[in-house]
Amino acid sequence: MERPMIKAALGAVALTLAAVPVLAQDPQTGGTLRILATGEPDHLDPTTGAMVNTNNFLRAVSRQLISYESSNDETVALAPVGDLATEVPLPTDDGLTYTFTLRQGAMWDAPSGPRQITAADVERGMMRNCNPVLGSFSLSYYTMLIDGMAEFCDGFAKVEPTAEAMKAYMEANDISGIETPDDMTVVFHLKEKAGDFIYMLSLANTAAAPVEVMDYIPDSPEYRENFIASGPYTIGEYVPDTLLRLVRNPAWDPASDPLRAAYVDEIEITMGMQADAIMQQLQSGDADLAYDINIPPAILAMLTAAGDEKLVAISAGNTNFLFINTVSGNNNGALKDLRVRQALQYAVDKAAIVQQWGGPTVAEPVNGIFGLGVLGHHAFDLYPSAEAKGDPEKAKALLAEAGFPDGITLKMPYRNKDLEVATAQTLQASLARAGITLELIPVTAADYYSKFMTNPANTKDGVWDIAPVGWTPDWVGGAARSVFQPQFTYDGTNHQTYNYTDYNNDAANALAAEAINATTPEETATLWGQVDEMVMADAPVVPLIANKNPRYHGEAVQNYRIYALGVEGDWTNIWLDR
Repeated sequence: MERPMIKAALGAVALTLAAVPVLAQDPQTGGTLRILATGEPDHLDPTTGAMVNTNNFLRAVSRQLISYESSNDETVALAPVGDLATEVPLPTDDGLTYTFTLRQGAMWDAPSGPRQITAADVERGMMRNCNPVLGSFSLSYYTMLIDGMAEFCDGFAKVEPTAEAMKAYMEANDISGIETPDDMTVVFHLKEKAGDFIYMLSLANTAAAPVEVMDYIPDSPEYRENFIASGPYTIGEYVPDTLLRLVRNPAWDPASDPLRAAYVDEIEITMGMQADAIMQQLQSGDADLAYDINIPPAILAMLTAAGDEKLVAISAGNTNFLFINTVSGNNNGALKDLRVRQALQYAVDKAAIVQQWGGPTVAEPVNGIFGLGVLGHHAFDLYPSAEAKGDPEKAKALLAEAGFPDGITLKMPYRNKDLEVATAQTLQASLARAGITLELIPVTAADYYSKFMTNPANTKDGVWDIAPVGWTPDWVGGAARSVFQPQFTYDGTNHQTYNYTDYNNDAANALAAEAINATTPEETATLWGQVDEMVMADAPVVPLIANKNPRYHGEAVQNYRIYALGVEGDWTNIWLDR
């Protein structure tokens, strides 16, 4: 059934594919899909997972009400479909009520044996988003929309952060806007219309949760040791930073899952490797997929020139930028001064970073918060320079006007892996032209977001001044809200995990509210475009590049189809020809 709400949003995100072969051979079952990684998933608990790469792991072990069919046809790959839900429902009650019917036969791999996933499990999964120990990056989407969820979460925040106390709170309280009239029906009541609510329910953070998980702290070692899967695979072996092996989930019934064929018997992720070594093994056929690397530019150029059909470029609206710490008192609070932040905008040589990442085929300079294909992305530049190479003299003048005629020294952490190292050095060189000295602080890739950037004390104490970060929209389709809300809003009480400085602009928030309820793509794009310009006038970040993501796979990989949320081939639909 065609749904105008969904059809209108499909043009909002571009999924660009290159050289994806169509194979006619029959699917093969069995074997081990070998994946190589520098780090590991940021979290194994669906409630707390936030990194794009982690979506690929969570696709294999968990299920949501809504998901996407993996496909190399973007019209298919971007259309939300039923996963745990039998279908995507049309809203009722003037757009405020969504009623979902669950699939019979969708099971938990429970300790006592396979058990049907129920409506109560869906509500429990939503409850866990605001646990007081380790909450969800997407929480504010739900508290703003689902009736009674903010109140539930306010109460949860006051609970002692122990498994016992949290379990007692969840058992004694409900979210008033989530009804479970029977085991197979879930009803959501919204506070306002939201055309993108369906997309939000595709996020891993909305995964149903079995009753047993309430006995453990979210994503704790105990949780991981007692992992309960709902997808076709479950955790067979886990050695932190070394190995994650997924095996078949005996409770999974393929008849209940229209999206995952689960051809391979096992999925083995080997961690702690370097990008060059990963690429070498992929090219030699000793590995099948990479988990978390950017293809080194020299290798990318070689693969592109050779027309290697195993190279794929995927654009999912993601951007890279510098977050500016306006909270700390470093340099007498210099970064609180708009002129200093504007100086940073002019100081960066974005063209050099494009080349560092592999040239215009995989990246281009960006001047706003929205990436390529996101409805709201448009051509504008509040801080222009010739050929996006920066304007060091303009930057120097602004620094002098702000009281720093001799320049300024700033601390910048970076992930010490592959392209991130070279990018940090490129930034250091380009900012030096404007009299800005960067002290580079290497941080392990595994810790950069999960322990370093998301620790508010590091921001407040001035451990960093500017920090390179990246963002991919949280869902596909009309995704501007998922860029703006987590990073550029603050309600004065609830710190947003990835809004490192609690940045907020009330006028931009008001426009964003109009954009969310806009009825046409044209109106939506215009309003989000205005939001983008309002944010950039405050200069809380320095946009760097909008990039396509080059992906490469080994020769044995067959049926490589894109899972849009993971920006990679779908592990659960690949088969192997060895």
